[in-house]
Amino acid sequence: MISLANRYATLLTCSILKHVVIPVSVSFSHPGNLVVSAGVRARRSLYTGNRQCCEVRYEWKDPISEDEVVNVTFVKKDGSKVPVRGKVGDNLLYLAHRHGVEMEGACEASLACTTCHVYVKEDYYDKLPEPDEKEDDLLDLAPFLKENSRLGCQIVLTKDLEGLVVTLPMATRNFYVDGHVPQPH
Repeated sequence: MISLANRYATLLTCSILKHVVIPVSVSFSHPGNLVVSAGVRARRSLYTGNRQCCEVRYEWKDPISEDEVVNVTFVKKDGSKVPVRGKVGDNLLYLAHRHGVEMEGACEASLACTTCHVYVKEDYYDKLPEPDEKEDDLLDLAPFLKENSRLGCQIVLTKDLEGLVVTLPMATRNFYVDGHVPQPH
């Protein structure tokens, strides 16, 4: 019988990936995610018939050089500020998780919820790529929507975002957990 760690290590090397990852060991960081010794965080596999697919989501490594550093400040619901050091290429949702900032991310950045909803300081909003149609549709469902609302899972850090300030809304809604059933139009 193959061990759970070996099973996930095998899945990480599936042919769908552009880069092959050969982990030495695997440990679970929180439900739905695993961390391999190389510092790569991956999602659990999704099976569709006989086809396996998986994708590498995030590196849990510190910046290698100061050139990679992007300083971000999270403003929590109580108004307190949490300054963190991210790096170019970091996903804002996973950066928040890494530094203990309370941003749920129920769908694990699969663009299926609004629990990573944030307000982006106006100075930085225009530096972000335009939200795609799916993100816009989801934002329409987010409570406390504002002009500068974005989903944290869709923000990838670049050097242009140095000093980024994002504010967490007073509440988010996890439709599955909250028991909400959307009605057809």
